[in-house]
Amino acid sequence: MRLFTCWHIMKYTIKSLQPYYSVVKESLHMAILKIYTDGACSGNQNESNIGGWGCVLEYAGREKELWGGEVDTTNNRMELTALIEALKAVTKDGQTVEICSDSSYLVNCFRSHWYENWEKNGWKNSKKQPVENRALWEELLSLYRKHRVRFFLVKGHVSPEASEEKLRAEYARFVKNNGDVPFESFMTMLRYNNRCDALANRFIDEERERRRKEG
Repeated sequence: MRLFTCWHIMKYTIKSLQPYYSVVKESLHMAILKIYTDGACSGNQNESNIGGWGCVLEYAGREKELWGGEVDTTNNRMELTALIEALKAVTKDGQTVEICSDSSYLVNCFRSHWYENWEKNGWKNSKKQPVENRALWEELLSLYRKHRVRFFLVKGHVSPEASEEKLRAEYARFVKNNGDVPFESFMTMLRYNNRCDALANRFIDEERERRRKEG
């Protein structure tokens, strides 16, 4: 009888915890992958320029930093590359993703669906000219379409340590462009944007140092 009673209690306990396990499983399934990106270019449009990109992926309390760069490039190419590399690091399709960038070039393309007309018109823009950075856009679109994505546009180079007055003014502009987002979430985006900028400039600084040593 004692063994039966113990098994009965154990069986009841496991059964009673099943809703809890379901909630945990559902919470993990519904976790949002947050991606922060930035691109930079020193001497933009100059053949001797240096470009860098950086991104941070945050999911369920874990973070991953990536950065890199190239020479003879543009700022827009680095902005696109930052998001491409971030999405390439995502191992599972069908994720709910929030992307924060300070690039209007990047964010407005997706918000206004420019790419749909580009594809429809044989990758020609509204002026009937070839779309710049087509190869990067095509690679990005193939990755973007694997997930459910929402974009946030934040102003670059705004210090989280700025005055309360300046931060509140920036927040008002941010809400106007992105909808109702809590102030603390806005501040988090600012901090990550600055962090991504530092990552993008890491490659630029390293390349400058390499050139200096080579004379």
